[in-house]
Amino acid sequence: MNIDGQIENKLKQLRLVGMLETLPVRLSQAEENRSGYLDFLMTLVEDEYERRQSRQLLKRLKGAGFEEEKTLEGFNFSFNPEIPVQKVKQLANCAYLERRENIFLLGPVGVGKTHIAQALGHTACRMGYEVLFCKAVKMFRDLNGGRADNSFENKIKRYTSVELLIIDDFGLKPLTSIHADDFHEVVTERYLKHSTIFTSNRTIEEWQVLFPDPIIANSIMDRIAHNGHQIIMTGESYRTKGKTNLKKVDEEKGGE
Repeated sequence: MNIDGQIENKLKQLRLVGMLETLPVRLSQAEENRSGYLDFLMTLVEDEYERRQSRQLLKRLKGAGFEEEKTLEGFNFSFNPEIPVQKVKQLANCAYLERRENIFLLGPVGVGKTHIAQALGHTACRMGYEVLFCKAVKMFRDLNGGRADNSFENKIKRYTSVELLIIDDFGLKPLTSIHADDFHEVVTERYLKHSTIFTSNRTIEEWQVLFPDPIIANSIMDRIAHNGHQIIMTGESYRTKGKTNLKKVDEEKGGE
């Protein structure tokens, strides 16, 4: 086996695929630029590092379960001037995750709460945090299903251990006693350990009536509202605006 073959084989065995993929190009560049041994090695190490970082990011994004790949860069803040842009962008530094603080994105349907929630989650993934996105109704259904197949403990651990949990559309309807108990366990286990982002059409004050037991309600609200960031999102609905624009287009075509 020649030297090139031996190097390729060793890199494969060591799973240094990033180095293997760029080695021919880096060798050519090193010869052309007369790079030193240390510079050449550093370049190969950076190739491997970037490849692994990219793979880990893709894994985190896939594991997060986002409905769509949303980013803050792709959000049209000018559409709703009432949205506190600076506050949202400040949260993108993920300092709230280090402080174990929660975020509440509150407002009517269609103003972009889910987009911003997923965008903050996407940013957290890029910064190395493990994220899980779920609709509230699906989370409760998932946990309840865990009782039937004896997987409840594994499922509750998934929701309580992830570094950032995003619960979308919380409070669409009142909670049953079982749902309230499950939510209490999730909140209690995450309290002062990990951060949660909630989106809801209801104000925080309206959440109290969603729980059948006022004692459990007080216990939950005391924990999740502690050091929480409330972002009230009002204004016109993206969805309604989109339908209006489509209607105008159809009317214009009909008049042609």
